[in-house]
Amino acid sequence: MDKMNLTMLTDFYELTMANGYFQNGLKEKQAYFDMFFRKVPDNGGFAIMAGVEQLIQYLKNLRFDDKDIEYLRSKKLFSEEFLQYLKSFKFSCDVWAVPEGTPIFPNEPVVSVRGPVIEAQFIETMVLLTINHQSLITTKANLIVRAAQGRDVMEFGSRRAQGYDGAIYGARAAYIGGCVGTCTIAEKEFDIPVIGTMAHSWIQIFPSELEAFRAYARTYPGSCTFLVDTYNVLKSGVPNAIKVFNEEIVPRGFRPKGIRLDSGDITYLSKEARRMLDEAGFQDCRIVASNSLDEFIIRDILMQGAQVDLFGVGERLITSRSEPVFGGVYMLVAVEENGEMIPKIKLSENVGKITNPGFKQVWRLFDRESGKAIADVLTANDETIDESKSYELFDPEYTWKRKNVTNFIAKRLLVRIFDKGICVYESPKLSEIKRYCKEQTDTLWDEVKRFENPHKYYVDLSKPLWEMKERLLQEYSVK
Repeated sequence: MDKMNLTMLTDFYELTMANGYFQNGLKEKQAYFDMFFRKVPDNGGFAIMAGVEQLIQYLKNLRFDDKDIEYLRSKKLFSEEFLQYLKSFKFSCDVWAVPEGTPIFPNEPVVSVRGPVIEAQFIETMVLLTINHQSLITTKANLIVRAAQGRDVMEFGSRRAQGYDGAIYGARAAYIGGCVGTCTIAEKEFDIPVIGTMAHSWIQIFPSELEAFRAYARTYPGSCTFLVDTYNVLKSGVPNAIKVFNEEIVPRGFRPKGIRLDSGDITYLSKEARRMLDEAGFQDCRIVASNSLDEFIIRDILMQGAQVDLFGVGERLITSRSEPVFGGVYMLVAVEENGEMIPKIKLSENVGKITNPGFKQVWRLFDRESGKAIADVLTANDETIDESKSYELFDPEYTWKRKNVTNFIAKRLLVRIFDKGICVYESPKLSEIKRYCKEQTDTLWDEVKRFENPHKYYVDLSKPLWEMKERLLQEYSVK
């Protein structure tokens, strides 16, 4: 993204609103926006934050070039004064975000922006595009990796991704979610391990399967994984693989890496292949499975005793096929009047679309003894949570539900990434983000991590924030 000017990748109304703000004397009006989402994909218990590094790159490179200005001038909608403002545009907002790899929950801010309304409003499209996409794929990858129960999962989906950015950044997101590597050139961009075997066309191009295996073994003796289902897995594929292992790989001082199954009954074929490999002395030869896999298929075939060591997951991961939308939204939550923060709220007959007002912080409470996450609490930004005292959790949906929490650690989740337009955050290495994701996922109770009917993890409002929201609800309900 730092090699492209993506400034104009925005909804057109961001520009028309910006011109309107400018024309109405609101250029310096200070506004606060939150990005949050309302529902976890696939009815899961939690999602995972991703895409912050690409958001940083976008914000660092915000600029309107001469071609952009000329295009906007040609629309005959924008004042010349506004176009001159864009020509010298410089991003100056404060931005906070939840670090990548953190489990996140509905209705809590994952990105907060404060600054001149033209700027804070304008970046909406790219904030949503960047965070929605990578958080979706990271969340799906985490589901699939957990279904594999400690077995490796490879991202195999580039050819089915929605465009080249979907493939490249999807591979990055999948790696954060726990995949061990990718089949794409994402290694070049992000240092993600790249792994590949062969296609059926490799087998078919040779006069026989045996000759195809021999040629591959002689070319890559130290990294040999054979695709064994081109003709018949058990009658020719595995026997031919074993023959070439013995005649070409072992004599050269190597051990075979594996075989891959890409069709058929994976459970049955993997059991039989495992038996045949073990009897031939190749207990260390791994069995790889691919072919339209997802978390539920992986879970089921492992329950049936499948002998698979590594899963290659493609289209259902890279597109999050079961639910391909991460419904993040970007909403105004406050403005400044004479230096005072004035909270704003959006009302709706759909209760789930009523927003939480004001400039906020998100806290996660951890049990000191178990290290497990207890709940998240939204507070006004100037509130603190005193760990030395008990804290009353206050459920915003069921106000009669109260719980006093003691012996806990309170951690702020939103960290500053821009200070008046200057990046003040150093993005961790991708491998560190992946490790952090695993560590933070492990702080969730297993009940929250269930694939079906997960326990609801509560995102509570502090009492002052709840009272602010109730006051605004009362004020607007009578207007």
